Amino acid sequence: MSRFPFFLSLVLLGSALAATASQAQIFAADQARTPQVEVRLLSDSASVQPGQRLVLALEQRIAPHWHTYWSNPGDSGQPTAIAWKLPAGATAGPILWPTPERIDIGPLANYGYSTQVLLLSEIQLPKDLQPGRDLAFEAAVTWLVCKDICLPQEAKLSLHLPVAAKAQASVQADSLKAARTALPGKAPWPVQAQRDPQGKLLLSWPAKGEAPGQAQFFAAQWGPVRHAEVQTLSREGQQWQLSLAPGESPLAAGQKLQGLLVLGEGADRKAYQVDLPLRAASAEGSTSNGEVVALLPALLLALVGGLVLNLMPCVFPVLSIKAFSLVQQAHGHADEARRHGVAYTLGVLASFAVLGAVLLLLRGAGAEIGWGLQFQSPLFVLGVAWLLFGLGLSLSGLLEVGAGLGGVGSSLAEKRGLAGSFFSGVLAAVVATPCTAPFMGAAVAYALQQPGPQLLAVFLSLGLGLALPYLLLSWWPALQRLMPRPGAWMNVLKQGLAFPMYGAAIWLVWVLALQGGAQAVLIALCGMALIALAAWLRQVSRHARSAPWRRLGLASALGALMAALMLGAGLPVAAPQSAAAGVAEAGFEPYTPERLTELRAEGKPVFVNLTAAWCISCLVNEKVALSRPEVKAAFAERGIHYLKGDWTHQDPRISALLAEHGRSGVPLYLYYPSGAEPRILPQLLTPGLVLDELRADKKT
Repeated sequence: MSRFPFFLSLVLLGSALAATASQAQIFAADQARTPQVEVRLLSDSASVQPGQRLVLALEQRIAPHWHTYWSNPGDSGQPTAIAWKLPAGATAGPILWPTPERIDIGPLANYGYSTQVLLLSEIQLPKDLQPGRDLAFEAAVTWLVCKDICLPQEAKLSLHLPVAAKAQASVQADSLKAARTALPGKAPWPVQAQRDPQGKLLLSWPAKGEAPGQAQFFAAQWGPVRHAEVQTLSREGQQWQLSLAPGESPLAAGQKLQGLLVLGEGADRKAYQVDLPLRAASAEGSTSNGEVVALLPALLLALVGGLVLNLMPCVFPVLSIKAFSLVQQAHGHADEARRHGVAYTLGVLASFAVLGAVLLLLRGAGAEIGWGLQFQSPLFVLGVAWLLFGLGLSLSGLLEVGAGLGGVGSSLAEKRGLAGSFFSGVLAAVVATPCTAPFMGAAVAYALQQPGPQLLAVFLSLGLGLALPYLLLSWWPALQRLMPRPGAWMNVLKQGLAFPMYGAAIWLVWVLALQGGAQAVLIALCGMALIALAAWLRQVSRHARSAPWRRLGLASALGALMAALMLGAGLPVAAPQSAAAGVAEAGFEPYTPERLTELRAEGKPVFVNLTAAWCISCLVNEKVALSRPEVKAAFAERGIHYLKGDWTHQDPRISALLAEHGRSGVPLYLYYPSGAEPRILPQLLTPGLVLDELRADKKT
């Protein structure tokens, strides 16, 4: 849409200025009138007090079929402007624009007001005002009023208010308060903006309750959208989507879309402010290279990603148990081995189904969701740390959890039974969630944007990939026969397998230290001591000859566990700090969108590392690749600025950058060459891979 009509309008308006200026009857009072518009200056106070935040309003009463304009007038027009002349020390804020209406004129669309509008402004009065004074507030107002022709008009208005020890409300106070309440506010649910494969802008928000009936977007500036194009509202799964045609100055990924999202009609009309970065991801999800994927490719990517997830360091501690279990079953009955394989697979699938259901519930409630977000909760981290510690005790032979602790589980993953295989599948899924593997990113990003059935299908495919190697081993007798025969060495192996569990628990306590500080560590360690005490009490009392002693031992063990749970309830959450700073080298800056924009504007190359303390893959990549001397030297040689974003705690700025690149979790590595679009690096880094990426930039 060309802006020619706008400039043409200005030319015509300019020629009419002289003729219309005489039409405005200008008063040096609180009101003025033209044949088209009556203006009046209103106050919410009849008298003011020192330091008060006064609300003044310009009221426009507009003749039928005429209209004035919003801050962005649309395809043509000019917004109302107010130049204040205030008492010494007083300051005026900008006009608080109420929700406009769309006014179609031929092929153009304007945003403005008809009939009547109140334009509010906040005036901050100085604190040293002396009661008894009389304050003068003067406003030089200009506006454009249009019908089939447009007329620029102006007025000078003034208002005098006495200063008193205590302010007194005016007769207009209630109407001004109502006008302020009706101003556009922040949306109570997340709104996202992205570009679809056809190039249109999509505004999306959760579909809850009844259909909004009508939805409109009013862009705050000219250029990002075509004002006159039809805006189409549709429902895609659990999301409403409003399709917008891009304008002559379309936004690039990462640039902010600003304006108002207006839902409903008539008295039910509500407006919400929109101020968010445009995502590059399409509605169908994308791969790390920005390629669009659909359901079937997403299922395959999830299956492969689940397979590769078995190689990630997060899963090693639990997989060691499963390996031990396979050795035990290898030379037993084939049917029993198969049943264990199926039980393990069901445990994995059930866990991924529950995870998907929880994410759907959170999304329906308007919460931000993503892969591994549960590890941003210190309580979840504490629970998993204690679980792994208890499992380590069990493998060490210090904890034999039996049916007597009903409800806790039947010897958990270490149990030689189908329940143990099922639980080891559950545990493998739980500890796998802080890690991401190649091929997973696009699949999970796709799933999180889809309706429930598709989301669950992708998550189940991911779980099947994780369980598949063990399922195949349990059904393949030839492979089972290659395993060593059971013997006394297995007990030694079992005790040795406890140490990966202890290591994982220590790692999670370190994560807690970053999330909640020293007190969180104290609670975690005290809880572990209580768990060990419960194990010891149970161990020494379970073989007592006297039934009362056995019951006392069981009750004491349960009491110790309850005490641990009560400790966990008091877990503090300290102010976010840079988890990365605790593990990484010097030489990076914390990521902020403003710093990235500043460096990009200066034409400097930037490397962005989005990480989290609970993401083992992230930490491994930093240690084996990004902290290597040759990589640091390459960064220094090329003048690359290294920004690190810590997602250990929730951070909507990092979530926005992840979403912009079609990701729902960390790690994400972005390299912004000087003056070029960013490139996404793989999720598993080596020094050579990083250096090759930098050399590729040098060649181009």
